Amino acid sequence: MPELRLNLITREWVMVEKSTAVDPADFLEKNILRKLPEYLGTCHFCLGNEKIIPDEVYRIQDESGWKVRVVRNKFSKLSEEGHQVRWSDKLQRSANGVGVHEIIIETPFHNFTTANLQAAQLKAVIETYKKRLIEIYNDPRVDYVVIFKNSGTRSGTSFEHSLTQMVGIPVMPLQIRDRIEAYMRFFDDTGECLMCKMLGEELQNGSRVLVDSEHFVSFVPYAALSPFHVWIFPKRHSGSIADIRNEEMWDFASNLKATMSRLYHGLENPDFNYAIRSGRPDNANSKFIHWYLSIVPRIGYTSGFEIASGMYINPVQPEASAQYLRDVKIPEEHT
Repeated sequence: MPELRLNLITREWVMVEKSTAVDPADFLEKNILRKLPEYLGTCHFCLGNEKIIPDEVYRIQDESGWKVRVVRNKFSKLSEEGHQVRWSDKLQRSANGVGVHEIIIETPFHNFTTANLQAAQLKAVIETYKKRLIEIYNDPRVDYVVIFKNSGTRSGTSFEHSLTQMVGIPVMPLQIRDRIEAYMRFFDDTGECLMCKMLGEELQNGSRVLVDSEHFVSFVPYAALSPFHVWIFPKRHSGSIADIRNEEMWDFASNLKATMSRLYHGLENPDFNYAIRSGRPDNANSKFIHWYLSIVPRIGYTSGFEIASGMYINPVQPEASAQYLRDVKIPEEHT
């Protein structure tokens, strides 16, 4: 008999398969781990092709050249020109499509992904997240900043180069508003942060924890919406990644690399999305908002039941997913 679990953060019920007939290894993508070139002449983002997208807004560099580069997305659906205007006509509501859409080029080289980037390079990427988030929120037209990464065709991208996107939008998405209100209600009811409480229970239980480092913990949630869904929580309560400290950046980079390496080698380089769920910079001291990163390997499909009911089906027990990933052997050259 399946078990229904409530994901307290998303407020969604998940039907978790209790049978052991489904093995986590059944979800291996069997991707061809082909060797990508270090440089691709047609890639918009490779070192040496900067002229293809010259509209640069930020970079981190050393004596050898740039390490991380941020450019405006020339295919953005939002316009950086104009004012934030809303209007209504009876039951119709509209707003100007103004905002900011930036692409963070995580590495100069074409053949790297999150799992095999060096921790120092990932630290530079995280530092860029922080600085660009703060800068975009300085735009008075921006109500919310979305930070997300697509990797692989099933994630929604055709680009092979390792990228993150950051979008400042002029409205607060309903999903984000609903979650913040849920965090606030939990704090009102208990006097505790929901994520801090959840993190404490995950560490105490231990069966779903993947990587427990000094400042961060990665784990498969109790009510994971899909197989191998992973969250990375900071141990220190903070409402915004804009508040991350230098020593925490190093640890976040190390934890993220270790976690992604387990997914990369354990599931044979699956397509994935990740998103950073963060409050505004001025939410850093919020008692009920707690930022985190969510990783979703794209190894399943949404069914008609899920569309009709809004209830997810996870065919693999989260505890089995976590055990499988903990047992993955990481090649020495990727540690």
